[in-house]
Amino acid sequence: MHGLRKIYSGMTAPLSHHVTELLRAWSQGDRTALDELLPLVYRELHQQAERLMRAQTPGHTLQVTGLVHEAYLRLVGQEGLPWQNRAHFFGVAGKAMRSILVDHARSRAAVKRGRGVRQLTLGAAREAARAEPAVDVLALDEALSRLAELDPGQSRLVELRYFAGLSIEEAAEVLGISPATVKRQWRLARAWLKTELSAE
Repeated sequence: MHGLRKIYSGMTAPLSHHVTELLRAWSQGDRTALDELLPLVYRELHQQAERLMRAQTPGHTLQVTGLVHEAYLRLVGQEGLPWQNRAHFFGVAGKAMRSILVDHARSRAAVKRGRGVRQLTLGAAREAARAEPAVDVLALDEALSRLAELDPGQSRLVELRYFAGLSIEEAAEVLGISPATVKRQWRLARAWLKTELSAE
């Protein structure tokens, strides 16, 4: 995998377009496109996982590389999904990482009977673990599920921003809404989650 990072570092601006082309070819059944795709997305997947793992409490048994590999295996299982673009891919990757972290936390909680559940923060997607109090990943997942019942769009936005690490513009592209609407919905979703998590 170290070699893949070197390959990626040499890529230039047209990378995003090339990734989109490969994703579309893969969704149409071209398995060679998947082989070519991995070196192009590995670095960002690793950064995505690293950001999420930084927000965990020390001593977490799941490592960054392990999270990347588990997420990638789940993504490979999405063969035939009509990929839209690079942002869509990383959005699905974020969903996979959320699921993996939640599964891991549930497993740990079952062993420890609720003691030492791993922590996440609700900070802005690119500023994880900086300014806001930590909440456990299971509480966050449950709150997001409740939010999805009230407003599926806001729940999806939190997933894209926090777990996938997408920018406002990228999230807007995936959701098909304007950046201004994303900013407004992001503020509302975060405020709602803070209230829910504080109540818990």
